[in-house]
Amino acid sequence: MTIPGLFKEYIWLIETINRYDKITFAELGELWQRRSGNDGTEYSRTTFNRHRDAILDMFGIIIDCDRHDGYRYFIANKDVLNEDSVQNWLFSTMSVSNMLDENMALNSRILLESIPSGDDKLQQLIKAMRENRRIMLTYRRYGTDTATAFSAAPYCVKLFRRRWYVLVTMKSTHHKHGSKINGESFAIYSLDRIEKIELEDTRFTLDPSFDAAKFFDECFGVVVGDGSKPVRIVLRAYGLEQHYLRDLPLHHSQQVLKTGDGYTDFSLYLRPTTDFKAHLLSRGAWLQVIRPVTLAREIQSWLQDALNRYENDLKNENI
Repeated sequence: MTIPGLFKEYIWLIETINRYDKITFAELGELWQRRSGNDGTEYSRTTFNRHRDAILDMFGIIIDCDRHDGYRYFIANKDVLNEDSVQNWLFSTMSVSNMLDENMALNSRILLESIPSGDDKLQQLIKAMRENRRIMLTYRRYGTDTATAFSAAPYCVKLFRRRWYVLVTMKSTHHKHGSKINGESFAIYSLDRIEKIELEDTRFTLDPSFDAAKFFDECFGVVVGDGSKPVRIVLRAYGLEQHYLRDLPLHHSQQVLKTGDGYTDFSLYLRPTTDFKAHLLSRGAWLQVIRPVTLAREIQSWLQDALNRYENDLKNENI
């Protein structure tokens, strides 16, 4: 994606103020003159104020002035730069894209991970959400040859592990433990297994109490309806895994409990859903469940099943 010039200016201003923590307008003007791609124009006060307003509207970032500290400008709500919000995702994406755009000579040496766009399905869902219109979903589950069509109300979309998902409410669902709202049950579906989306004429009323972030607050990823209840989980990370978890926490509730000889114990409060268990299994011997014991035994059982398969296959291979 090529970033238009105006958006590059927004990104430059945010990154510059964030880097200097506090900076005067005169200092901004000097840096503006030296920035790559500048055609020699001065950074006027009018342009600066226009940029501030646009940045607030687009990204929710407040650029304020400290009149008691030499009229220096600063980002008043820096915490927004670390939030899991659409605005921050948009800013981060544009910032990286801008950096890559300015270094095209290195494009063969910068390797990226593709993020699915969701094609026209995501656009249709956004449109349905904006207009509060029900949709007719045609969905085919893994392991089935036929697709099922049903009516649903789209409540939110979520990106997780390079896949888009849509959370809907529906009058009937196969989920036994799904929570309900407005008399309908919640269910979540992956866009890559949706074969067709049709917008219906019927409108739905979004429950004013619904909060998408709060809905997934106790979840590891996107599994919400498997009946799991939130519990306190203690994980022991060995070797380099303990450093990875410090830098990239598994969940916002994660806290360090103690550090020992070659390991660190972490505490989390979430639902031990299937996607969370799958992640624990993927880390093998580097990540151990300490508490609760029921979860530790379940992971142990799955690992033992995997070990048995390896032993049987290798035994047959030797024969």
